Amino acid sequence: MSRIVKQLVFGVVLGVFVISHQDSSGKMRAEIVRSEPQAKKILGNQPAKPSAKEHPGKAAYTKYCLVCHQANGSGVPGMFPPVGKGSWAGKDPKELVLIITKGLNGKIEVNGEVYKSAMPAQSQLTDQEIADVLTYIRSDFGNNFGAVSVDLVKKVRSGK
Repeated sequence: MSRIVKQLVFGVVLGVFVISHQDSSGKMRAEIVRSEPQAKKILGNQPAKPSAKEHPGKAAYTKYCLVCHQANGSGVPGMFPPVGKGSWAGKDPKELVLIITKGLNGKIEVNGEVYKSAMPAQSQLTDQEIADVLTYIRSDFGNNFGAVSVDLVKKVRSGK
């Protein structure tokens, strides 16, 4: 864009802004002129409100599980089973830890549908990540099952 065109666009935008912020006499509206100091006076130097805290298992789920089991936990029909309501999420947490650490091969049935894809072992995950991701799955996607502790993951991994 040429310099003249840029200056023309800037001038038009500036003109629209000034005109839209004037009262009928052509003076800048007082509330616009003093809004920033007033806001600081009213609000002070308050820190921004923190956003809702994300579940610690969501990051691990996103990194290791989402591609197959999908963002909404629905899985991929015929290929990768869902982790949502009615899935294996409600199984014994010890069995779920073994599935994550050892993987799963062979035909399985979830919600009446058969899946034949293998789930690779995710043994590189820490005990904390496994506990977090299982707790996330068991408490999200329409599930309402209890948390999985790091101690349980350690016990299962050690064979106890």
